[in-house]
Amino acid sequence: MMKGGFHAVLGGVLLVLGTGCAVRVPAPAVGVRLKGAPMWGHVDLRAAWLQVGFEGQGALVCEFWPADTAGIHRVVRPARTFDAHGTVHFELQDLEPGTRYRALVRADGQVLSDTLLVRTQVLWDFRMDPPPFTLLAGSCAFLNEVEYDRPGKPYGGDYGIFTTMVKEQPDLMLWLGDNIYLREVDFGSKAGYRHRYDQARALPELAPLWSACPHYAIWDDHDYGPNDCDGAWIHKDWALEAFQAYWPNPGYGVVDRVAGIATAFRHSDVDFFLLDNRWNRVNAGAQTLTPQVLGKDQMDWLIQALRGSRAPFKLIAVGGQVLSDAAIYENYANYPEERQALLDRIAAEGIKGVVFLTGDRHNSELTRVELPGGLIVHDLTLSPLTSTAHDHSEEPNSLRVPRTMVGERNYGVLEFSGPRKDRVLAISVKDADGAILWERALRATELSAPR
Repeated sequence: MMKGGFHAVLGGVLLVLGTGCAVRVPAPAVGVRLKGAPMWGHVDLRAAWLQVGFEGQGALVCEFWPADTAGIHRVVRPARTFDAHGTVHFELQDLEPGTRYRALVRADGQVLSDTLLVRTQVLWDFRMDPPPFTLLAGSCAFLNEVEYDRPGKPYGGDYGIFTTMVKEQPDLMLWLGDNIYLREVDFGSKAGYRHRYDQARALPELAPLWSACPHYAIWDDHDYGPNDCDGAWIHKDWALEAFQAYWPNPGYGVVDRVAGIATAFRHSDVDFFLLDNRWNRVNAGAQTLTPQVLGKDQMDWLIQALRGSRAPFKLIAVGGQVLSDAAIYENYANYPEERQALLDRIAAEGIKGVVFLTGDRHNSELTRVELPGGLIVHDLTLSPLTSTAHDHSEEPNSLRVPRTMVGERNYGVLEFSGPRKDRVLAISVKDADGAILWERALRATELSAPR
């Protein structure tokens, strides 16, 4: 009992009865639990990132050790903490290349996660041919939530596609935008962004995929703000904070050059360039502004980075279609000056092996362009994973590779193999049950046509 009246602590507020006083004091400590499944982010030769969502109070740590030996168990605390979203990133450092590691998450001595497994990249340079690897890719993952969705037929479905994808035994997964779908109820608060990401992390069908391989992501409009929004979106800072909290990418923007989410990484002998099609965007149709998707600084960085790449395949991920010449919806063809400048610079610099990976369109297709000088560039559109699909066979894309239009839910499997000087990219587009819808093979040595 305190002098002057009885007291009680309710929700962290000390009530002193009979005095009219209320003093805030720390709430009693409560346990911590995970929100959804932990997810592997960027994995390199000697480091791996793990994203964990949590609720409650407690000291989270990650314990990890070599999977195939009796090595020492090491414990690390979070390298990044995002309090507004209840997420942390652990960085597992000083790992050995080409080695499997096990990990688990603890809080105050209590084990919170299943044992997780990750393998670092192989150090192959100057020693052997590049290791083969399998990449999964897709976009447009709408998860229904009746109380906040538009009335009518559910827009999402076929969540079992994620169970099917795990069976591919991927080495990594690339999410090509619209990975979540912000609703009107979400736009006005950080809590709305958090809720939409937490929904995806907690989906039971997705849990095995989050821990099956490293995940990388770009965004499109539905991860960023309202439909078709551009760089003027007032809460783009919230979008970036949420993206950073939930996707442990290699970086976010190019230091001192490009804001937003643009970054790059290497897996085996393939270079990946992840672009931001929202931060600098000025939507088509502007009369007193110059429409653009990437902006000059981002394009300059991309061209410079591509010039420095010696990879047989250079995969450029961006939310909307690049090569389709159908100037509809948000296709790059609606930005003819910037689009042509990008292709002209690729041709002028003699950059071989460019493959754009795109989403957004709720259909999949392969588009092919031969540039002046004989360079061949492809655009592989992969969409949708769980959103409503549309067959756009009648769309006037004159550059579409015949018989590659897919108007149902699907995902892409990209398999890289072959000796160092003769690498092959085998593309399979599969339906929600894993049945092959079409296949094509691109040989790196053939992406510069004979003159």
